[in-house]
Amino acid sequence: MRFWFISLLFFIGLSVFSQEKVFELGYLLDSKNEEIDALIDELETEIKAVVGEDAIIKFDRATRLVNHFDAAMALQNYQQLLSEVDIIVAFGNINNAVISQIENYPKPTILFGTVNKEFLSSDAIQNDTPNFTSILTTLSYEEDLTLLKQLVGCKNVGIILERGVMDYTPIAEMIPNLERNLDLNLTILPFETASDIINSVDGYDAVYFAGGLYLTDAEIKTISEALIAKNIPSFTTTPIQDVENGLLASNHDQSQINQFFRRVALSVESIVVDDDFAEPSSLLTLNKNLTVNFNTAEKLGVPLKYSLIASTNFVGDASELDAEKIYSLVDVMTEVIAENLSLQESQQNVRLSEKDTQLAKSNYLPDVSAAASASYVDPEFAAATNGQNPEFSTSGNVTLSQTVFSEAANANIGIQQALQKAQQEDYNREQLNIIFEAATAYFNALILKANYKIKNKNLNLTKRNLQIAAQNFEAGQSGKSDVLRFRSELVQNMQDNIESINQLKQGFYVLNQLLNNPIGYSIDVNEVELDQGVFEAYDYHDFSNLLNDPLERKPFIQFLVQEALTNSPELKYLDYNLLATERSEKLFGPGRFLPTVALQGKYNYVFSRSGAGSTFPAFLTTPPDGFYNVGLNLSLPIFNQNKQNINQQIATIQKDQLGIASDNIKLEIEKNINDAVLNIINQITNIELSKVFEETAKEVLELTQTSYENGAVNIIQLLDAQNNYLKAQLASSNATYNYLLAMLTLERYIGNFFLLETTDERQEFIARFIEFKASVED
Repeated sequence: MRFWFISLLFFIGLSVFSQEKVFELGYLLDSKNEEIDALIDELETEIKAVVGEDAIIKFDRATRLVNHFDAAMALQNYQQLLSEVDIIVAFGNINNAVISQIENYPKPTILFGTVNKEFLSSDAIQNDTPNFTSILTTLSYEEDLTLLKQLVGCKNVGIILERGVMDYTPIAEMIPNLERNLDLNLTILPFETASDIINSVDGYDAVYFAGGLYLTDAEIKTISEALIAKNIPSFTTTPIQDVENGLLASNHDQSQINQFFRRVALSVESIVVDDDFAEPSSLLTLNKNLTVNFNTAEKLGVPLKYSLIASTNFVGDASELDAEKIYSLVDVMTEVIAENLSLQESQQNVRLSEKDTQLAKSNYLPDVSAAASASYVDPEFAAATNGQNPEFSTSGNVTLSQTVFSEAANANIGIQQALQKAQQEDYNREQLNIIFEAATAYFNALILKANYKIKNKNLNLTKRNLQIAAQNFEAGQSGKSDVLRFRSELVQNMQDNIESINQLKQGFYVLNQLLNNPIGYSIDVNEVELDQGVFEAYDYHDFSNLLNDPLERKPFIQFLVQEALTNSPELKYLDYNLLATERSEKLFGPGRFLPTVALQGKYNYVFSRSGAGSTFPAFLTTPPDGFYNVGLNLSLPIFNQNKQNINQQIATIQKDQLGIASDNIKLEIEKNINDAVLNIINQITNIELSKVFEETAKEVLELTQTSYENGAVNIIQLLDAQNNYLKAQLASSNATYNYLLAMLTLERYIGNFFLLETTDERQEFIARFIEFKASVED
């Protein structure tokens, strides 16, 4: 009986203990949209997490009441919630003005919002009202406008504010003091719709969003695009999400919303735990950080000072640059052929070699020359010459010479023709190198852009970790050394960030130089993916599969070596030089015994004869005024200081030298092909492993960051996790680029870029491999 009685008491106590308290919570809002609903959802999640198992908190969207900026409706909504919920949470200027004036609060009421720092007084915070608490944060228009002025150097600023709250905010009273203190011209621009904002901002240097919290994401994006089109910078008091959607800057970051939600959740916890809710009102001091949209700043041409980086959070996609021209890889490869100055210089060498060939052939063209002369002879001497040398005379002649046969001329023609072809192959070599250099610069720009983006995120992560370390220090969970360590890490990350953006600019400078653009020309490069764009169409997966299969790899490498030897401009260059050398060797060998044969003719004419001695004596026949002669010349060198033998020996040595060089290049080509294949295999493996590495490192960082925030791990573990994640991100982002660059390296060694080929040419390549493979198997 006693045992039964004790058991009964135990189960009754257990039953009473297990009964959980249930509270219904409702909201009072000035306005509402999908984004506000999403923020309230986040707040509800935070409340549930903080309250935990102390009570059950029920939420109903039907109890999210909106006053639409109507004070009478605000009071009516409050009275309605008194009969429907147990806890009231209110937000907004209208609710703040109405509810703060109520003297008696039947239900626990939490009022949260912002109050301007310049108008803050002790009356703004109620301290001893039962069932009521206010959680306020300060907002300083003066600080925000000062930052805006520093960022963009504005003078005339429009202040964006909802028309419905004009009577409930002191901003109009503050404008004279703000204008005087900041040397600005300020004008309030009331609005009801997004169109009102867009139509009212013309003529202003910048706009300041003192309102706009209830604008949707789509409306903010539309307004942002319009402001960018009108080249008007913007600064907002609304959450960071609006900056992400295109506004220029805010003095807020995501941590402020998190702090606000945590404070409200703690007040709700106080209500459900205590029988009487008597929490004093408080002023919540939030961390403030300048947040800037990188892309908006670029489009507006706002110069971002490096001095701001340590205290600034950057949002937006750092890879989306406001460029005058965006290049694809094929664009770069084709344009560099047409525009590169080094190639144009090399092309001039080809043209010069063509002229050398023409000059060699010109030895078989006739050489015609004409001459005229006038002479005066001593009269006494002229008289004594019997008409042979008159005192005054004028005459002229025309001379014609024509080479009929010359072994030296023939050899020179052959040599110059071979050297011309060699020069063309040297141009082809230079073209392949320039194309590869341009492709390398393209991928380098992509790598640098990815590195900048990742390091910028890492900088913001370090700022977040610094905030956690500061909070832990204030809570007594860690020492000041953690804060100092993260400050040191922040400085290093800031330097890395500055270097990475400058390296990206340098990468674009290199690309501009190769493409013969002005160095400062604003360009960007398209992202490349294995399964997208040209790389999808050009079967790079099939190509890599051949290299990845050990059975297919050996014959395929042999085929690639054969293709490289066939296409190599370096080998062709040596081959044509060898032809020139062989022709030179032949000239100084048997060719030296061949005579040079030439025709020569001359026609002379005496135009005039006068003075003493101008007539011939009667006993002499008077010669005609005009006469000609024709001759045939034949020359044969018999002994030319032994230069012929020496030149022949030189040519023989040069021929042997070219043969050795050719063999060396063949070995180098084979080695390069095998090296490139192994590098591609390494990159194929790296792509897959780097993805796993990044996913694992990210998960480890998230867990370590949470553990550090809770005091479970030390700063060394957090820094190791962060640095490991940074390395993983860099490796993963660069893996695809390195693989494609390795493929292009192999193509350079082959002497042919598939991206510049037609479909038929690629099919011919495949057909040649199939034929080669069949011949090897046979």
